[in-house]
Amino acid sequence: MVNFKKLVIWNESLLLTKEIYKLSADFPRDEKYGLTSQIRRAVVSIPSNISEGSSRKSRKEFSHFLDIALGSSYELETQLTIAQELGILKISETSVILDKLNKIQASINSYNKKLLLDSGKGKLN
Repeated sequence: MVNFKKLVIWNESLLLTKEIYKLSADFPRDEKYGLTSQIRRAVVSIPSNISEGSSRKSRKEFSHFLDIALGSSYELETQLTIAQELGILKISETSVILDKLNKIQASINSYNKKLLLDSGKGKLN
């Protein structure tokens, strides 16, 4: 088992979650059950799956949850792009968030590769 609170990928995704919640608070009311909800669920899924995966007993199981977190990050990327295309977000806002999101995606990929390379070692510490 890994202490998820010590993982950079969890901490960075938690910070992004707070940013997205603040940013999406200004979305139009008619998007409350549309993009606002979708974006918030996707961003919350990233640190949630990292933490859930860290509780698993094997690296393979943890890796599966990292894959889900990564999938949610790409879902979020698409939704932010849609919000920008619809004029809900400014290009400057989207650009800053996407830069952070892309770094998180790269970090999750990197951590997952390391995790899988160490998979011969059995259970997590």
